[in-house]
Amino acid sequence: MEDPATPDSAEPARIAFLGPEGTFTEEALLTQSDYAEAVMVPMVSLPDVLEAVAEGQVDLGFVPIENAIEGTVNATADSLVFDVALLIQREVVIDVHLDLMAPAGTTLGSIRRLLSFPVATAQCRHFVADQLKGVEVIATSSTAESARLLGEDHRIHTAALAPPLAAELYGLEILAHAIEDHPDNQTRFVALAPAGIPAPTGHDKTSIACFQGEDHPGSLHAILSEFSARSINLTKLESRPTKRGLGNYCFLIDLEGHIADEVVADCLRVLHAELADVKFLGSYPAAGEHGPAIRQQAGEAWQVADGWVRALQDQVRPPG
Repeated sequence: MEDPATPDSAEPARIAFLGPEGTFTEEALLTQSDYAEAVMVPMVSLPDVLEAVAEGQVDLGFVPIENAIEGTVNATADSLVFDVALLIQREVVIDVHLDLMAPAGTTLGSIRRLLSFPVATAQCRHFVADQLKGVEVIATSSTAESARLLGEDHRIHTAALAPPLAAELYGLEILAHAIEDHPDNQTRFVALAPAGIPAPTGHDKTSIACFQGEDHPGSLHAILSEFSARSINLTKLESRPTKRGLGNYCFLIDLEGHIADEVVADCLRVLHAELADVKFLGSYPAAGEHGPAIRQQAGEAWQVADGWVRALQDQVRPPG
């Protein structure tokens, strides 16, 4: 099925993202050249983005789902698992650098309040503890929103943690650049649609949520053994509370392969039938700088293998 962000009709697609202008989400979204003609619709919060897609207000949603330092973006993952029925269309990974910014004339020693998105604040935990000791940290709905608020009213003794672009957009000065705890910080984003699964490319990923049928010793092992028995590589395994009481968890799993691959389909079929309730979150092209080359090699290898199988099938004698 065609990506809803690149429709055949003359009407441009609408893509909701975590706003306002200047967020890392927008930066990642703008790296996708085939989305260039779409209408970008900034939203106040992550749940707002997902609800807009689920309710048909937009064609596609674009949200962060995982960070190299802080792990899963819980607001996104929990909404996907428990609140909406959306499918991942693609993933995008970008490097993330956070700057400390403030109105002109502000010094590091004069800061009394810090505005930022909680996930971003956590990514700069060491800097905040060492350089901004005792500063009041105020949560905002996004990194760019903290810069926008600060740029609008120029609050004295206040700074923001935001992407470098936000300083330029909202008239702020950068006091410290790239203050994240780890230099290899990256964030993974996903595009979400109400329906449709991208065609397999030979270098794909599938995401699911597994709910245990019953809690008993070895239940997780039974789930994982289905992947192991088929040599399916898991790229992520995480437990999340189901909101149904302490000790009640589901498992978020990313695995290599596509639902169109028979080995993946067979594994999910067994999980759904015998071991656990499974929510399918999508099969989509895997991100990574080597992805295009891997997909090309896989496509060429598939064509050779397909030709080999067809040649053997041609030798099958008719019955009788």
